[in-house]
Amino acid sequence: MTFFMGGKYPANNGYENQPGLLGMEFIYETASFPQCHASTIVETRDGLVSAWFGGTHEKNPDVGIWLSRLTAQGWTAPVEVANGVESPQKRYPCWNPVLFQPWEGPLILFYKVGPGPGKWWVVMKTSDDCGRTWSEAKLLPEGFAGPIKNKPIELQDETILCPTSTEDNGWRVHFEKYWYKTGKWEKTGPINDGKEFGAIQPSIMTYFKDNPRSDKLQVLCRSKQGVVTEAWSSDRGKTWGKMTATSLPNPNSGTDAVTLTNGMQLIVYNHTARGTTPGGRAFLNVAVSKDGKNWEAAMVLEKTEKSEFSYPAVIQTADDLVHITYSWKRQSVKHVVIDPAKLVTRPIVEGKWPE
Repeated sequence: MTFFMGGKYPANNGYENQPGLLGMEFIYETASFPQCHASTIVETRDGLVSAWFGGTHEKNPDVGIWLSRLTAQGWTAPVEVANGVESPQKRYPCWNPVLFQPWEGPLILFYKVGPGPGKWWVVMKTSDDCGRTWSEAKLLPEGFAGPIKNKPIELQDETILCPTSTEDNGWRVHFEKYWYKTGKWEKTGPINDGKEFGAIQPSIMTYFKDNPRSDKLQVLCRSKQGVVTEAWSSDRGKTWGKMTATSLPNPNSGTDAVTLTNGMQLIVYNHTARGTTPGGRAFLNVAVSKDGKNWEAAMVLEKTEKSEFSYPAVIQTADDLVHITYSWKRQSVKHVVIDPAKLVTRPIVEGKWPE
């Protein structure tokens, strides 16, 4: 795996000396678009690929999907790989790209096109050369959303399980299964009523490490209720238990999580509540858990009194390193590399980040 260390655009912020933190950098320093958001990252056979939406500002018709690949020389200059152009007179904004590399087959890019949530349509493209070139866009079947923000997982039967959600009729989480060899889609849920918890943008975590035959899954979700919410499945996502609150706060901002090869669970999120200092999206954090219930503070990625560091994406690569991307003030995409074996953690007690 090639990763930066001495990349073209270092991005130290005073937190670079934490145990396990190998480095921070910006994927790009200048671009033809002033704002970016909702990054995604994936490992391919040729290395890392990241994408995000960029344009004048969120919802503006000029917002497209931009992509960069990590090479031995650093991240390539961003290129637009998808947009919402329908005619010389009509163009729609793009939203929330999600990259996914199945065990077999091409790299997949899911993204949304349209005026906004509830009014957009979902499109996918594929790449046979690790993101250098892309197929024509293909609409998902009507009524399917694909992975809404965070990456899918691939189950042993080659089912791609997509975590997704809707924002009409209450914020509700559901799941979609996709078989890329046949193009078949199926839907499960929603798993919450959107009233007790208004939740969206789930991340899927697995519990297969100690028992490959285990069927247990967990999701962590963004919510309107000031907390990260969770739900559990005992049958690999066919059915789900009741959605409940975790001990982690959430200022109604996107999160992402990943199951590490050692069985640990890792979440990247804003450990804040509205009205606190730092508040909102100005405090970006990494926490880990052995059981998905009891969380320990692992790292501070960003902390200021007022700013925006948000919408993280996280993966673990074949070399066991953890790669995180996130929106840095919506001005660039920041890339962080962590060695999880070197993290020094402290318990999070009563939802409070340890000083």
